[in-house]
Amino acid sequence: MANGKQKKSKKKLFIFGGLGLLLVALIVIVILQGNKEEIINVQTEKVEKRTLTQTVSATGKINPEFKVIITPEVTGEIVQLPVKEGQVVKKGELLIKIKADAYMAQKQRSEATLWAAKSSLAQRKAELDKISSDYDRMKELHAKKLSSDADLEAAKSTFLSAAAGYEASKANVQQSEASLRETIESLNKTTIYSPMAGVITQLNVELGERVLGSGFSQGTDIMTVSDLSSMEARVDVDENDVVLISVGDTAYIKVDAFGDKDIKGIVTQIGNSAKTSGLGSQEQVVNFEVRIRVTNLESNLRPGMSCNADIRTETVENVISVPLQSVTARGDFNMPKEEDGEEQSMAKVVEKKSNGNKPDEIVFIIDNGKAKSKKVKTGLSDDNYIEVKEGLKGGEEVVNGSYRAISRELKDGSLVKVEGKKKSFTEKKK
Repeated sequence: MANGKQKKSKKKLFIFGGLGLLLVALIVIVILQGNKEEIINVQTEKVEKRTLTQTVSATGKINPEFKVIITPEVTGEIVQLPVKEGQVVKKGELLIKIKADAYMAQKQRSEATLWAAKSSLAQRKAELDKISSDYDRMKELHAKKLSSDADLEAAKSTFLSAAAGYEASKANVQQSEASLRETIESLNKTTIYSPMAGVITQLNVELGERVLGSGFSQGTDIMTVSDLSSMEARVDVDENDVVLISVGDTAYIKVDAFGDKDIKGIVTQIGNSAKTSGLGSQEQVVNFEVRIRVTNLESNLRPGMSCNADIRTETVENVISVPLQSVTARGDFNMPKEEDGEEQSMAKVVEKKSNGNKPDEIVFIIDNGKAKSKKVKTGLSDDNYIEVKEGLKGGEEVVNGSYRAISRELKDGSLVKVEGKKKSFTEKKK
């Protein structure tokens, strides 16, 4: 019995001893793995000097640089419409004729009124001449004491009344002449001629349709005459980018109908008034219209075509540059320390940032298998690279991927494994 108990106790001792050793081994493995530093996979690119061109992109429509919207000044029925949409017209060519019967009747009525006013004026003139002669004789008789003062005053009163009537008749004649001129002007406006040479790019009416004049309202837009020999792109530019653009900047326009073909243009006008959409909502957008004259005009370019424009605002040559994604602004990598070595509270960190301490722009370069941060000062950028004014000399291997590594994972001294150098944009184009 004693030998059996002794064997059982030895067996338990071996079991618990083995479990203890296994536990110790597991703890050692965990500690060793915890002390093992993580290796971060990255891609790199060599820092080089490049020529960078800053561009502003915008979308819009193709329009004629010069166009006239034809609106009638008189109301009536269209009795002649000798043009059609797409037709080429010359300056002074007939575009439309409005029924003029009512305006002809007004002209005849005005002519009759003028004739009556002139007749009345002639009658008043004859009366005034007779009364003036009588008044002169009365003055002579009064001077010879052959008439009384009362007779002289009566003659004077009659003369003044006749003179006033004559002046009123003259005013009536002038009024009738003005009315006739106005009627003739309205009659002439029933016929509209082209104010410029161009193409009928829009025709909104048909023969026999009644149109409204623009005397008391907006009137009917009859048609649009456009000069297609001079075209422009009108694009909407964001308020943050419009300050970068200047009149005379070169632009390259892509029209959807022509695929990837570039059409060259020059900025001729920058809008001063904002175009706001989504006012009062989170989608509120403020744009300014920029006009770009097309210099290499395509024969099939038509008004209203959609387009995208890349406006080249500034170019710098032979400057040190890095990929856009290589530059990040993450603030302090570690929690800031107080002078006594203790960590600052998060409230103090937030307070420092709110006082204007903005995060520095940095890039990570590879030095002996480790990441090293470099503070940089950036300048102009294009779609792929950004100028580095301070912080790099050129020739360094800068980290340009992945985005997560650059923006979050990398720190000073982080072990890295370069998976492969990313091809630069120029290499990809080749």
